[in-house]
Amino acid sequence: MGNKTYLVTGASKGIGRSIARSLARDGMRVVVLARQSDHLESACDEIQSLSPSSFSIACDLANPESIDSAVQCLEELDVLDGIVHNAGAIMPIRSMFEADQDAWEQNIHINLTGVQRLTKGLYAKMRAAEHCRVTTISSGAALRPLHSWSAYCISKAGLDMWSRCLAEEGAKDGITAISIAPGIVNTDMQRKIRSSSSDDFPMVESFVGYYEEGQLTNPDDVAEKLHPLIIGHTTEQSGQRFDVREL
Repeated sequence: MGNKTYLVTGASKGIGRSIARSLARDGMRVVVLARQSDHLESACDEIQSLSPSSFSIACDLANPESIDSAVQCLEELDVLDGIVHNAGAIMPIRSMFEADQDAWEQNIHINLTGVQRLTKGLYAKMRAAEHCRVTTISSGAALRPLHSWSAYCISKAGLDMWSRCLAEEGAKDGITAISIAPGIVNTDMQRKIRSSSSDDFPMVESFVGYYEEGQLTNPDDVAEKLHPLIIGHTTEQSGQRFDVREL
């Protein structure tokens, strides 16, 4: 698996960082992509210690100009063997009638339209690979509506269909795509959910309970389960949705 290049979005912490780490340990060159922060710098240092040719790119998926700049930074990259679209936003957690409209639309940009823009910009490098594997991180929220999570539910449902469309249209170019729901994972996103008020999110006590009862999984454990599919899913599996709890 050496000499292959994978790009991981939202790779500065949480599931994305764990996925980047697992890829680097497997000999991949990893492009660590996330918003500019100290977390991004420390993630890059860690990944480079495992895979010296890896590097980071600061990118805000809510900002089209930032995405285009990231694509430009990758101009000298000849081939991209895989992408893990992990970056995601949960906010705003509020009724769709009360949520700030700009925040609501930003969620859609980060979780869906930014994914499309970044992937389209990298299409030539994906097509140049013998087999480019694209993995999107899904959610149970893609399958059913949750009160006060309208932007997240809609964007994740859209992302699942986006993955299926990519599998359909990318097949002729050797591009495959799958989506994977990681379950309830102990990340910053879960902390944001638990800090919501019950007025904004009636189910908040359930998520507090999951945490207190030790039901949240560790990002490293999730990455370990996802790794075989990220680097090895087949053309027959392309277009499918998986749940980490069933792997």
